[in-house]
Amino acid sequence: MAEPIFLHFIKPGLQTTVQDGGRPGFQAYGVPVSGALDPESARAANELVGNDPGGPVLEIPLLGPEIRFEGAAQIALTGADLDARLDGAPAPRYATLRVREGQTLAFGKPVHGCRAYLAVGGTWMVRSWLHSASATPFATEALTPDSLLRKGSRLAIQPNAWVEPQAWPEELLPHWSGSPRIQVVPGPEFERFPPLAIAHFFGRPHRIAPQSNRMGYRFQDPLPGIPSPSLTEIISSGIVPGTIQITPSGHPILLLADAQTTGGYARIAVAPAFELGRLAQCKPGDGVWFQVAG
Repeated sequence: MAEPIFLHFIKPGLQTTVQDGGRPGFQAYGVPVSGALDPESARAANELVGNDPGGPVLEIPLLGPEIRFEGAAQIALTGADLDARLDGAPAPRYATLRVREGQTLAFGKPVHGCRAYLAVGGTWMVRSWLHSASATPFATEALTPDSLLRKGSRLAIQPNAWVEPQAWPEELLPHWSGSPRIQVVPGPEFERFPPLAIAHFFGRPHRIAPQSNRMGYRFQDPLPGIPSPSLTEIISSGIVPGTIQITPSGHPILLLADAQTTGGYARIAVAPAFELGRLAQCKPGDGVWFQVAG
């Protein structure tokens, strides 16, 4: 058996985490799904290096890490274009790349998108909880201590046999705009919102606020025409990633993979699962349009 290789984090990046397919099936116990916010990009990265499509990857938002490879490896980068460079040379997205021992992978300024994904061929030697290595949004040190990367972290991977290199054609590479139109379906409390609030919800872009994170996107401007804060309050009810709640102040919140599993704010709409990857590639300051699915 080959010796494990190590990813040595010279710089950790903004919030680089290990993510995989998440923890579906535990929401009844209050456990968020978690996992890669853009699952299609994560699966594509794993497939390019011969890993299980739902296996662990690094999720890299906006400001990427600097990683020195202690051992040779096959890697793949997908998702956002964060100007990745291998020893200073451009590292293309959506291609199987060979990394030599001692080489360094670093990232520059975001070109488009918000989250990049890095797969490394092999078995990731990270501790898991409830069948997943995804970083937990709570008690991370106790439950998934290997999954939040810091300066000096060393992530061990047992390499697999190398695969035949692949590369996606240029015309198939995804690009993300800063103002996507996202399809939604009406939420359970849609009918209680007055016409002015609904017209505002669908009639203009909603800017993502800086306070956003993996739990959800907060939008900057409130909906007008809500006569009382009590209109948005409900008995605590089940929510899923993609749910759009309206707070008593009238601000929309779009819940993501690390969100809680119940909530007490009215649910005006829900973005279906197939839209969540595009949403994951939006960043603070981007404007998101909502439109009725169909």
